[in-house]
Amino acid sequence: MVSGLINANPVVYEKKERRNRTEPGDVDEYAVDLIDQLEIFDILLSTIRFIDIKDPEHPYSLEELKVITEDAIEVDNQRSHVRVTFTPTVEHCSMATVIGLCLRVKLMRSLPSRYKVDIRVAPGTHATEAAVNKQLNDKERVAAALENPNLVDMVDECLAPSYA
Repeated sequence: MVSGLINANPVVYEKKERRNRTEPGDVDEYAVDLIDQLEIFDILLSTIRFIDIKDPEHPYSLEELKVITEDAIEVDNQRSHVRVTFTPTVEHCSMATVIGLCLRVKLMRSLPSRYKVDIRVAPGTHATEAAVNKQLNDKERVAAALENPNLVDMVDECLAPSYA
């Protein structure tokens, strides 16, 4: 994907076994669906293994690199707010903004439009944490990034299915 790897030998973790989600028998089709931490995790690192978000530099998923974990997701349904905190594999990761943009785009495409999404770098895990957080949560900067065809291609590649 990218030449001159920032983290040539990342630690790769085993994927967790997914819990089964149970659906109630009678579902009110007019009720507002509540979204929980596990559902956001499933959206980002899908229960169907071949559509996990991939790292921009490696063939591994963000789950395998522990860039994103279920515990790093907060959901407030009353305020229609989701916060995802991710941990880059190295402190000087130049792909942190791209990873965050991938997370944002995946949620934008999957969640009802009423949800506000915040994407954050875990405190103390990136050399330019404040700048990355500002870029990822500024509407105009995100819109400008999504007008850049090269960046959109990179995001789409990270979100594309891989059948390996």
